[in-house]
Amino acid sequence: MTSRNPRDSRLRLVRPRPLADASRAVPVPRTRRPAPRPPEGTPARSVLARMAREGLAGAVRIARWADTTRTRPTGPRTAATASQPPAQGGTLSDETCERAAAELDLTEKQVRADWDTARLAGLVEVHGGTARPGWRLRAWDRDDSAVLRGWVALFDAWSLVHPAPEEQPASAVAEVIEAMPQVLSLLQLSDGPVAMPQLLDLLEQRVVELRTERCEIPFGPHPEQAAADEPEASLLAPLLDWALCSLAAVGALTLGESQATLTPLGSWAVWVKLEQIIVAAQSPAGNIEQSAEEMLRGCARLRPKAARAEYRAWLAARPVGSAVTELLDAARGDDALLRGLAFEALRVVGAPAEREVRAAADRASLRPYALLWLAEHEGADPEDVHAVLTREESTWLWVDTAAAVADHGEAQLLVRHLESAPQGTVPALLQEVRRVGHPRTVQVLVALAAAHPDPALAKAVRRAAFQVHTGGA
Repeated sequence: MTSRNPRDSRLRLVRPRPLADASRAVPVPRTRRPAPRPPEGTPARSVLARMAREGLAGAVRIARWADTTRTRPTGPRTAATASQPPAQGGTLSDETCERAAAELDLTEKQVRADWDTARLAGLVEVHGGTARPGWRLRAWDRDDSAVLRGWVALFDAWSLVHPAPEEQPASAVAEVIEAMPQVLSLLQLSDGPVAMPQLLDLLEQRVVELRTERCEIPFGPHPEQAAADEPEASLLAPLLDWALCSLAAVGALTLGESQATLTPLGSWAVWVKLEQIIVAAQSPAGNIEQSAEEMLRGCARLRPKAARAEYRAWLAARPVGSAVTELLDAARGDDALLRGLAFEALRVVGAPAEREVRAAADRASLRPYALLWLAEHEGADPEDVHAVLTREESTWLWVDTAAAVADHGEAQLLVRHLESAPQGTVPALLQEVRRVGHPRTVQVLVALAAAHPDPALAKAVRRAAFQVHTGGA
């Protein structure tokens, strides 16, 4: 920027990358952790991917059928036939299920089971009442990583594959779901079949630990409370059977006579989860045990790839629903940097966060971030994703990001951020910044004026800050 006349100051339009710049404002030494190697005897990734493809063949078939049906109208092609949804509310309609069963030579029960599996593995994405193929389906035949991620997504959702026994209380079902990672860890460490009594004993111990952690019991002997907290094996046994059958249904383990054994895919998936937790536990901030806000602050100075690894580990240690709620709560705070980082973490969550992110779009401070997240989730080109925002929303996002840079970055970064403004000139930028009414407008303009080396431009920015402060035009 060399012109002394702010009216002629043209802004070079570049793709905004302000939050990444802000998070790297203070350099920190990087230590390279050697890539972890899976346990000895674990098949190669290509072999694991082949196993996953075989296990998900039915889900892939129904997903591809839905794709061809969605793009193959039965009569003259009209807007109605081209967009006719194969799913209603995420589940197949009776008519669609019957048609799929007839065309694929399957029973309706098989069609519904394969459809549910396809949804859980991310092969099909349902938006409102319309289903469309997920990105993993497009890459299924050529990308082993996409296949393994799809299978891990199904593995994470094992408790949704089969409904829990109706006669069991919901609290007991939740306890068993929360305790199963320890049971899977035992199976993985055993590297072979484990007897059911041993698994049931571990499950009982873990449920007792969970109840103890949850209850605040006064110090001293309370035999009646201890007896109430002691789970009965007769109640946990059917829930253990349900959990193991569900995991067997997704291909994570095999069941024998009174014993269970992890499959190679299951053993690898458990190792991946444990490795994520170890990585987070070894991080300088100990992010895995932190709240969402503290975790995001701990990741603010990390490079994007390292931060995403931290997000994945933090998410792996929590139920998805509560993790998404925590991240959105952090995004609603006053720190603009945390707002941007929270949505970066939500990108790692993916489809399970869609409903909450759509709801967050109703809040003015989160709307631009939510709209960008949704556009990327729905397959928009990252280079063109900002086109989903109106000029006002883009300007609001520019001010919010400038606030993050001003609070956490260096002065030069704030000057560089000026280049990413959606307007073509400084006067147009200042006019629209005043109009959007961002609560940090005055502070951002004052900081920009103090940082910019061009005296004429700095004067114009200070004048705009004064006008916003006094309520002038």
